[in-house]
Amino acid sequence: MTYCIAVSVNDGLVLTSDSRTNAGIDNVSVHCKMHMLPTIDDRKIILLSAGNLATTQAVLDQLRRDIKDNSETNLNNVKYLSEAAEYLGHVSVAKQHRHASTGQNSFYPSATFLLAGQIENEPHGIYLVYPEGNYITSSKQTPYLQIGENKYGKPVLDRFLKIDTSLDEVARCCLISMDSTMRSNAGVGPPVDLLEYRKDSFVLNEYYRFEEDDQYLIQMRRIWQEKLSEGFAAMPQLNSCDAQPFPSPYQ
Repeated sequence: MTYCIAVSVNDGLVLTSDSRTNAGIDNVSVHCKMHMLPTIDDRKIILLSAGNLATTQAVLDQLRRDIKDNSETNLNNVKYLSEAAEYLGHVSVAKQHRHASTGQNSFYPSATFLLAGQIENEPHGIYLVYPEGNYITSSKQTPYLQIGENKYGKPVLDRFLKIDTSLDEVARCCLISMDSTMRSNAGVGPPVDLLEYRKDSFVLNEYYRFEEDDQYLIQMRRIWQEKLSEGFAAMPQLNSCDAQPFPSPYQ
């Protein structure tokens, strides 16, 4: 399984991904799901991926070859992030159709991507590209997008992320979201990759990789658990409410 988060706030972007992949309970391995594309200096584009690993690798290979061959459409000549998302969708659909044509009934070649970055003087942003090739972006009310096993880590994002949240606070929130997911789903696991991008900088020099025994991750997990336990203990007792008999089915 997979869990990836992309957040776009006023100050820039924060991207987070796990690294666990599996093809069954006896075939678990580690693959980085955060990919920086080799673009020119006036842009920075990063992809997070979930889904079939063969499709993901085929899509990434095509994107890199199109850049190298200076194809008619590639990530170096698109003018907008939305155009990059549309191009990514076309490439992904083509690779999925090619793999699906093998005729294997139990083979699911679908892949989902988060595309994030900034192009020239355009605003930074994030896009979720679905297996069907269509895409959505974030909003001021919901400044994040997720792919993969997203349900366990969503509540903390909804509670704490705002469009004006600082990048460092966003990063900590994403790590808590990732840790909550790893705790509840064995298919999501370390190493955890995290990247902060500050708007208009066009540099990617705030990258972190957290192994399972990373002391910062362990400390964060311990403090979060302690504060949750304190909050739970402070909740009012149920006996403070007025109890009443269970309604009769004949009433």
